[in-house]
Amino acid sequence: MTENRHRILKRENNPHIFRPVKLRSVEARNRIMMSPMCQYSATDGMPEEWHHVHLCSRAVGGAGIVFTEATHISQEGRITPNCLGIWNNEQRDAFKRTTSFILEQGAIPAIQIGHAGRKASTSRPWEGTRSISPKEPGGWQTIAPTDQPFADWHPPEAMNSGMIDRVLDDFSKAARRALEAGFRLLEIHAAHGYLAHSFLSPLSNSRTDGYGGNIENRSRFIMEAIDAVRASWPNDLPLFLRLSCTDWVEGGLTLDDTVKIVRLIREQGAVDLIDCSSGGNDPRQQIPVHPGYQVPFAERIKRETGMKTAAVGLLHSPDFCEEIIANGRTDLVVLGRTLLADPYWPLHAATKLRAKNLLWPVQYERANIF
Repeated sequence: MTENRHRILKRENNPHIFRPVKLRSVEARNRIMMSPMCQYSATDGMPEEWHHVHLCSRAVGGAGIVFTEATHISQEGRITPNCLGIWNNEQRDAFKRTTSFILEQGAIPAIQIGHAGRKASTSRPWEGTRSISPKEPGGWQTIAPTDQPFADWHPPEAMNSGMIDRVLDDFSKAARRALEAGFRLLEIHAAHGYLAHSFLSPLSNSRTDGYGGNIENRSRFIMEAIDAVRASWPNDLPLFLRLSCTDWVEGGLTLDDTVKIVRLIREQGAVDLIDCSSGGNDPRQQIPVHPGYQVPFAERIKRETGMKTAAVGLLHSPDFCEEIIANGRTDLVVLGRTLLADPYWPLHAATKLRAKNLLWPVQYERANIF
């Protein structure tokens, strides 16, 4: 077994982003979470050596929580043919080496599970991000609340009650496999126009049954998915939920709507934190992107619902991240492109902010000269 080379000393006077956070029975060493970021580099859903190095290097780099990319609950639920999956035991077992190493470095191994819905069966970004129709090699039939397509992509099949039950069962089985693979934290992906988000948004859900219409009905699928996951995911382990807090399109999901949805979820009592993102469900969206542009979503949801939240979106500055946590605007900062560019950002930030509880691995200490 690889020895954990991080030396951790707890100090109450540490910067706020370097103070531990307790999530049910799990304690993260700091408030820095690596965002789930698709690598589009799997074969038949199997994690490759790329995924192992990608995830483990961020654990060595000092992140408190290290998330896999969106890991899909079924073959039909993949975004691309090259996306990760956890629908079989071979995939489950391939993750075990990675989760073990992440834990040994003092970080929490976490997995995001989801279903891409009508945005499945697409090509990789560096291949143009286009819809692959079921008639093309490598393509398959997508599913969604209705047969309304995303943009001009091929139309999905509207889900009947049997299809909904099948997907809910896939969520439950994926959660069980995630536990068996050694993950200690799980997140349900309900953002960015994928299946659960498409049920929540009035732009993509025009159903007239119990899964459509008012906000309570549109929330039914995600509430049932949460129950399905909790049926397999132990009560002592934390469960996160990623939401698109607004569609950024007139007539779409708004932050007011999301506050109502989160209140319903809080009453359910199964989710511990809302991972606050936005957009992805309609190509007409107009997003005013700037550093911290989604922090107000996390701040308002935390304030008005009492739920823990996480903020994501162009968070690069250690000082800015410290301000966000120190002022109680959110509970975690979620870093994506920042950690792609610098796997050791947490270590650099700890040096800059004079944190005492996250030291460089002894093998790398001579590089700590900044």
